[in-house]
Amino acid sequence: MATTDILLLSPVEGLGGEGEQVTVKAGYARNFLFPKKVALPVNRANSKYIEALQKHRAAREAEELEGAQAVAARLEKLGVAFPVKTGEGGKMFGAITVNDLIKRFDEEGLPITKKQVALYTPVKTLGKHSTKIKLHKDVKVDFEFEIVSENPIEDMPEA
Repeated sequence: MATTDILLLSPVEGLGGEGEQVTVKAGYARNFLFPKKVALPVNRANSKYIEALQKHRAAREAEELEGAQAVAARLEKLGVAFPVKTGEGGKMFGAITVNDLIKRFDEEGLPITKKQVALYTPVKTLGKHSTKIKLHKDVKVDFEFEIVSENPIEDMPEA
């Protein structure tokens, strides 16, 4: 199979980031990457362009890292409690999901997406819970939140 070296102009999932030189199959480059203008063939004429892209990428990544660290600092100070309705014995009606967390982050002005939150199953119990939030490849935060009852917990009647 024929392969070709290309320069990525923008990040491509599973392939690399902008400014990277990668080797791909010639057909993939010719039929997909070049028409979508996300890559260029590597040759001497593009060498200055490669350097400029790499500088631009380094500056963008440094800015993203600073932003992620600022959000991480705000998250560590943030205390979140979810009031929920409960029945007999403190059993919750419903559950707290990633969407509930994202909604609360939006209210606080934090730009966090669903993909960044590692809460794989809905939380269905009262108390303190923890989840990981990946803000950047180098910045991860252990976020703690609490689920509390809106109404007083009544003991279950004896059968």
